[in-house]
Amino acid sequence: MVGKKLTKQEELLLQDFSRNVTTKSSALFYGNALIVSAIPLWLFWRIHQMDPYQSALVWAAMTIVSTYLVAFAYRNTKFILKHKVAQRREEAVNREVMKSLGDDKKMSRKEKDERALWKKNEVADYEATTFAIFYNNAFYLVLAIILSFYILKTTTPTINYILTISATSGILALFSTGSQ
Repeated sequence: MVGKKLTKQEELLLQDFSRNVTTKSSALFYGNALIVSAIPLWLFWRIHQMDPYQSALVWAAMTIVSTYLVAFAYRNTKFILKHKVAQRREEAVNREVMKSLGDDKKMSRKEKDERALWKKNEVADYEATTFAIFYNNAFYLVLAIILSFYILKTTTPTINYILTISATSGILALFSTGSQ
């Protein structure tokens, strides 16, 4: 087993169950993370009256750190959800694939099963990605509002921003590492 090479199909199957994400997913995660990390800037500019010129360096640094941690949370949440979604959608996807390939006499049962597995992984990947983005964005924004307007309301705006964004991003990344 030590010197045995994996086939292309085995490598693809292992890739489906790894924590690694495709370049497309990574770009999607970092793009969404940048947008959600930049949303609190408006709150601190307009509501907390922070001057954009004086705060630009702090805002840029915290937005970069927050973007990385939010994208990290997306990846972890997607990994956890993908297997759960795949199990829940397996029967429906198998039924749909077998229905569409049912009359094809040239295709073997093994090929049909492989197509069903591929389709199931594709559906699970898409659903896990979209739900991970939605869930983490909602959690991030709710935490940011609670921390900024209720818990840290007596601090100066700059300290409030730094603590709010670092705590929100850190808590989000921490909660995403759980197995449930």
